[in-house]
Parts: sequence; structure tokens; C-alpha cells
Amino acid sequence: MSLAREELADRVRDLLPPNAIVREKRMFGGIAFILNGNMLVCPVKDGSMMVRVGKEGMTEALEHGAEQMTMGERTMAGFVIVTGDMVEDEDSLAAWIDRARRFVETLPAQ
Repeated sequence: MSLAREELADRVRDLLPPNAIVREKRMFGGIAFILNGNMLVCPVKDGSMMVRVGKEGMTEALEHGAEQMTMGERTMAGFVIVTGDMVEDEDSLAAWIDRARRFVETLPAQ
């Protein structure tokens, strides 16, 4: 297991809203945090984090330094990657989690 991924996952757990019902699932080489049946964020092995921002949130996320998420040659619409440097402090990590939460809460529960 990647120490960077596990440390980031621990930090995400600490920042999730206390009343939120979030489950965890191993996927994409990381630990996906799922809110109401929809993926929120997913720390991955290199210490970066996949963040679900939705198509409408892409421009803002990219302006804040995120990169478009790709898997192989496929672009993942509505998902970005933020590097470990971008979530080094708790305020920055909390802001990315909040950005994802705001989008995911607009989706129907799964």
C-alpha cells in the first residue's frame, strides 16, 4: 500500500462533514470516498487526488491548478486530478473536498 495514499485518505476522513454518510471503496488505484452513492474524491497511490467537480466545475478547477483526469487515452468528464502539493495544507484539502461535495450533493442518490 502506498503510504502517501493512506496518509491522504486519513486526512480526507478527518475533513469530511461529521453527519455525512460516506463509504469507502478501493478503486482507480486508490480509496474512493462515496457520498450518497456518488464518488466524491479518491486519493491515489502517488499522493495526488481525483476530485469530482462535474462538467460545470471544470473551468474553475482547472483555473485553480487541477489537471483534467485521464485514464489511458480516455478523458474523464467532470473529474480532475490535484497533485499532493496542491493539498499539502488542511485548508487547501478541505477546499477541494468541499468543491466535490457541493457538486455531488446535486446528484441523485445512488
